[in-house]
Amino acid sequence: MKKEPNIIIAGGKTGGHLFPGIAVAQSLGRILERTGHNVNILFVGTNAPFETQTLEKYGYPHKAIFSKPIKGSNPLYKAFSISIILISLIQSMIIMKSFKPDFVLGIGGFSSFAVVLAAWLFRIPTAIQEQNAFPGLTNRLLSKFTGTIFTSFKETKGFAHNPKVNFVGNPVRKTDTVESEDNLNLNNFNPDKFTFLVTGGSQGAKNINTAFMDALELMADTDKFNIIHQTGINDETKILQRYSRLKINATVKAFFHNMPQLQSIADLAVTRAGAGTISELCLRGLPGILVPFPHAADDHQTFNAKALEEQGAAVMIKDKELTGHTLKERIEVLLKNKEGLDHMSQVLKQLALPDADEKIANHILGIKDIKG
Repeated sequence: MKKEPNIIIAGGKTGGHLFPGIAVAQSLGRILERTGHNVNILFVGTNAPFETQTLEKYGYPHKAIFSKPIKGSNPLYKAFSISIILISLIQSMIIMKSFKPDFVLGIGGFSSFAVVLAAWLFRIPTAIQEQNAFPGLTNRLLSKFTGTIFTSFKETKGFAHNPKVNFVGNPVRKTDTVESEDNLNLNNFNPDKFTFLVTGGSQGAKNINTAFMDALELMADTDKFNIIHQTGINDETKILQRYSRLKINATVKAFFHNMPQLQSIADLAVTRAGAGTISELCLRGLPGILVPFPHAADDHQTFNAKALEEQGAAVMIKDKELTGHTLKERIEVLLKNKEGLDHMSQVLKQLALPDADEKIANHILGIKDIKG
């Protein structure tokens, strides 16, 4: 590969897809910087505000293509979906002609399909990265075309005996100046107190927000906790008002860009079970109460959560069973069992694969063969 390669990272829309791509992009930059060279990276995905704003924050150029998920059995809608794929494929082929990538990495999400397929048609080397224990439809389709499949779980459903698979873990962002810009500006944070980190992912989770606040109302001595609560844009005002009524000091924001730092100071997370979140919990040894998003494609978050719970690394509560009472009970059991929390942390660290970003970057650059 040439000294200043052109790399396309395709997909995104949600943090679960986008942040692993950013982690690989950062690793590509670090590797080539050590040799005195640069890399030209282009993200191709949707025009979703979260995606465009996040990539702008990290300084990566981005192009949006017209793409929609294929859903439903209505013949008219299927015909419409096929027309969208053709449009996005033509757009992707134009991007291939103009950017001339040396490699294309698909990171999941429906926008990655046409981009990776276009690269395959142009005989450009490709790989896909699957974050979940149950692969999404896009990656299941692309697995037939791509040269390499990077997986985050050792047992990824449907890929177990595929010779293209490389089990490397899920790429996780390293703490950097972008993530630390909030400078841990936490409200009345006391390092001697037990710290909760509550988050529903990049888009928030109304059920988790509501259940956690209900649990706090049922608990005594809430002043002995630090609480960091990522609400999502839709619930920020409402949750701030509830903390005010309860007279609880908490750090509440719609979204935190310095999540790796926050995870490093937390003692327990209450969170969804996206693959990116799970990888970050493992890397930092942060025990979690996992509430899988019930409408995730193929219920993949439940597969993710079970993979951790079965190894004693986390506790799972199904979304339909999540109430203030059930969450309070699980929290109090964990608070009374410090040895149990320590054990969960140790198991998580044993499961961590901290160099997934470097392994994928090395493969893209052709530095070494990582099969083994």
